[in-house]
Order: sequence, then C-alpha cells, then structure tokens
Amino acid sequence: MNPPVAPGAARLAGRGALALLAGGLVGCSLPPFGPWYLAPLGLAVAAGTITRRSVGRRALCGLLVGIGQFSVGCVWALEFTGLGYVALVACESLFVTVAFIAVPPRRGRLIAFAGALTLLEWARDHWPFGGLPLGGTALGQVDGPLAALARVGGPLLLVAAVGLAGAGLAALGSAGWARLSTGKPLVKGTALAGLAAIGLVALTGGLAALAPGGGPPRAAVAVAIVQGGGRRGMSSLNVPASHVFAATWRVTSRLRRPVGLVVWPEDTVAVAGLLAGSIKADRVATLARRLDTTVLAGVTAPVGSTRFENEITAWGPSGRIIGSVEKTHPVPFGEYVPLRSLFSRIASLTGVPRDVVVGRNDGELTTPAGRVAILNSFEAFFADRARSGVRAGGELLVVETNTASYASDVVPAAELAASRLQAIAEGRDLVQSATTGYSALVSPNGVVTRQSGLGTPDLLRGVVALRTGATLYERFGDLPVLAGSALAVALGWALRLAERDGGALGAWRRRPARRGFVD
Repeated sequence: MNPPVAPGAARLAGRGALALLAGGLVGCSLPPFGPWYLAPLGLAVAAGTITRRSVGRRALCGLLVGIGQFSVGCVWALEFTGLGYVALVACESLFVTVAFIAVPPRRGRLIAFAGALTLLEWARDHWPFGGLPLGGTALGQVDGPLAALARVGGPLLLVAAVGLAGAGLAALGSAGWARLSTGKPLVKGTALAGLAAIGLVALTGGLAALAPGGGPPRAAVAVAIVQGGGRRGMSSLNVPASHVFAATWRVTSRLRRPVGLVVWPEDTVAVAGLLAGSIKADRVATLARRLDTTVLAGVTAPVGSTRFENEITAWGPSGRIIGSVEKTHPVPFGEYVPLRSLFSRIASLTGVPRDVVVGRNDGELTTPAGRVAILNSFEAFFADRARSGVRAGGELLVVETNTASYASDVVPAAELAASRLQAIAEGRDLVQSATTGYSALVSPNGVVTRQSGLGTPDLLRGVVALRTGATLYERFGDLPVLAGSALAVALGWALRLAERDGGALGAWRRRPARRGFVD
C-alpha cells in the first residue's frame, strides 16, 4: 500500500501544474497556434500561483511558467537539436523566474506584475548574444484588440497591457473564489482593483487606435515580391546557391512593366568573390534595366576564409548598384557562433563554418523607388531596427528573409507576426519577401493584404504607399514604457514595505475576512 501524500506536497504539486498550464496558455497564444486571448488568461493563472508565496515559491512558479511558455514558443529549435532546445527553454525560463521574484507576494503585486513582465521582455530582447525575441508575448497579440498599442509604445507596451489585464483577471478570480469558499461578502477592494486594471487596459487600447500613425501617403509605388519556392527544412549547405538564384529568376521572368520596386529575398544572390562584375550581379542589372525598376536583393559574399557578408543590395533602373545595407542583428549559432573557441570543444560547428560580418548602419536605403527601411530576416523581431530606419527617413519597411531551413510554419508565422507589429509601430506599409514563404504585403495597421503559401513559387504584386509621418513610438521609443515598468515594480514594493512596517496599509491589511489578490 502506497503511503498517503502529504497535503502540503499535494498543494505544491497542484500549484506547479497550474504554473505549467499558465505558461502553456501563453505559449499557445503565439502564432501559428493562437488565439490571442490565451495570453491574458495564462497570465491570470500565473499571477494567481504567486499570491502570498515566499520568494522561493515565486521563483519556482516563475521557472515553471517559463518552461510552459517557451517549450511551446521555442518548439522550432527541436528541428535542429534536442539538447539545444532544452538549453534554450531553460535559459529563457530564467528570465520569468527573475521577474516573478521581483513581484511582491502580497499588497502591490497587481501593478508590479505587469511591470516585471515588461522588463523581462526587454531583457530577453537584448541578452544573451544580442537577444532572442522569438516566443515573446507580444507576437501573439497582433490579431487582438490591443495591437494598436504598438504605435504608442511598441511591443513592450503590448506586453505591459496584457500583463495588467492578466493581473486584473487574477484579482477578480481571487475575490470571487474567496466569496465562494468562505461564503462571506465579496472583497470589494480586490474586485474593484481588478475591474480598474481591466478597464484601464480596455480604455488605453481603444485610445491607441486614435494615436497618430504614419500620416497620409506621399506617393504610391507598384511593387513585386518574388518567392522562388523550394523544399523546406533544408540548410544552405544542402541547397546549392545556384538553385536558389535560378528559382528566383524563373518567377521574376514573369514580370512585365510597369513596376517601381522588385524585392528578392535574403540569400538569393550568393557569390564566391566580389559582387561587382559577377555573373549574378550582371543578370540582376539586366533585369533592372529591362523593367526600368529598382531591385532589392539579399547578397552573401565571403570575407576572407572565416567570415562572410550578409547584406541587402539595391540596383537602380540603370542597372548600377546604388547602395547596400549590412545585417546588424545576426542569428546566434545560425550566422555566427559566439564564443566559438569554447563551443567548438563541446559541439560540432560544421553547420556554421563562417561568422557573419556585423553591420553598423541605421538601415535606411535611398532608392529611385523611395527611401526604404531595411530589415534583414532576424531583424524583423527587433523593434529598434525598424525605428532606426524610419527615423533616418525610411518611408517604406522592407523585410527580406530566408526561413527555408525551418520545416514547420512556426518561425515563418512568428516572423510575419513580428513584421506586422513593425508596420503598426512605425505606421508604414511593409513588404516581406521570403525564399520559401511567407511573403506578404502588410498595411500600416498590420493587416496582411497579400500573402504567399509555404514552399511554393509565388509572385505577389500590389501598390504600397510611401509615408513620412511619425508615430509616438517612433518619436519616443521604449524609454517611457521601461521607466513606467520600473516605477510600477518599485511602487509595488513600496506598498508591500508600508504594509509590513505596520503603517496605515498594514492596519487595513489586518482587518478580518479580506483576502484576495491585492489585499
């Protein structure tokens, strides 16, 4: 006969299961899974798991919430390595652990919860190895009612709003549970705080739709997006560069005038030496002259024996190369290996034989078709990259990417969601061109007006607007949201310390029959 389980152990196991479920709900709100409302529900459950818990219990709940979220949000890593997937989920979960430690256990935690979640997302966007925004909460909100907040405070303001909504739902749930379990009157303070939090989120989300966008169109440009197609789940080492170029060329050959801008994806023009004078460069120049258009194409070229360049190059209607922009946010362990000498001792690095040259530029490229803000593949996940290009004068966002190495649609869907958030945040039309999908045309409010399939050759044509207006996010960036989030955490702890020190808040806390999320 098995010994009985101690009540304390059973409660701990139950709370741990709830934490995993909470994180799983947040992860399942991300594309391509959805829907968006799973995130505030998951965060409500997560907030409930740390109510009145010690720092150790809050840390454990945070770790489990992180594991639940990122085991779904980073599932794409399983396509490459199981060990790397486990390490990635563990690393990302530590951010959630720290955030939950930063939330006070009793009074003040409603406001601090939203602030801590926002700060953890900012940290994930920057560290380690330049940051890994994939799996972040904001990506799942692009189809939700709060998406317009991105033009006010970027993706971080979306995270703050979802976190506050989750905390508000937790407060309402806590007050309701206390009423059901004790039969005593509803804790009005707790319920009102929850309603106030949810009301504030709804109000700001509605007002965000009235915030300034990118302004009226200055001009219109006919654009053609080329997707060569091909097998997915194949690395560049398995697919000859000539095949990628040929597939792109076949689709492009269907183009006829008039067209103002032709966009090829990342990695479509791979040369073994100098680009100028190469056969591929001459063919692209011939294309630009034939169509009397501007061509943007992703170019890779070796730099010595250990490095390579990854840049977006523009050919003008005359066939001359008129400019290029190097990638500034390379993919760690995909385009370069950080601490290569160390990792070479514990793993094979044959899949990444060279490290990319990291660019230093603002991302803006002036062309006859207009001034464009370039985002090269992974850069679509970094809000500061689009903002940099728009601040420098970019009138149109252009994303060129190669997601062919991913067999599933998880990363392509996440990247398209990130591009849509960039369009909203900057108030710009957006053009995305991918080797095997998704290619798309996106309006300034984040709506996809044209989209390709995955793996198939495709040619998307449309008309995009050039805009010069500035959103609030483009003007002020992340600083106001970060400052507000830090202040929220500090205020939460100030309330907690005032309670613990036996002040007026502490006396209010000791009044009987008042239990809930915020008391």
